[in-house]
Amino acid sequence: MIKFKDVNKHFGSVKALDNMSVNYIKGRITGLFGPNGSGKSTALRIMLSLNKADSGEVLIFGEKPSVETRENISYLPEIDYIYSWMTIKQAADFMKGIYGDWDDSKYSDLIKFLGLEPEMVIKKISRGMRAKVKLLLCFSRNAEIMLLDEPLSGIDILTRDKIIETIIRDYRVGEQTIIISTHEIQEVEGLVDDVVFIGEGKVVLQGEAERLRNENKLSLVGLMKEVYRQ
Repeated sequence: MIKFKDVNKHFGSVKALDNMSVNYIKGRITGLFGPNGSGKSTALRIMLSLNKADSGEVLIFGEKPSVETRENISYLPEIDYIYSWMTIKQAADFMKGIYGDWDDSKYSDLIKFLGLEPEMVIKKISRGMRAKVKLLLCFSRNAEIMLLDEPLSGIDILTRDKIIETIIRDYRVGEQTIIISTHEIQEVEGLVDDVVFIGEGKVVLQGEAERLRNENKLSLVGLMKEVYRQ
């Protein structure tokens, strides 16, 4: 479904991706793991055609990333991107007007599940609540691919639990492909089917999560410590 082959990306003198080759399997949840600055966000932005690879091949549904392929991808960025003056309902209406796969029934169900109110104003709610709003807007679509960039970063433990619950609850097994980019592995270890560890833009280890745990007799957290210690 998503293929990276020998992908390189520079920002000036900084090499963000270094000969990256990864295949993300359709219908599975993949953890894209690595420390801050390792190239995780750059890889996601290339999938979205927001950045372009300098060399190598990237394919989404067998096509190069473009505005057209982006229509099938729901993206949760790390940064706050919603206009702060909007209410949650206004933000939802805005997204609905852009994406044809918006699902009103999912939105209505999720807003209750997340403990949000449509008339809440974005600039007047807490960081944890804003994280829930981003999750609401991302998961109210029926996109085939979901890219979650540091969804737990800087969020309190109760909100983290709610985010994990939402991912589990709304994931369409075998149909939907989810990539979770994070350096906070412990909370998502039980979610992921496959893992890709990257450092300094390079893939340092990848494979099926359970197999890697069994082969190395380590949790993914322990495995990450070993990988980056080397």
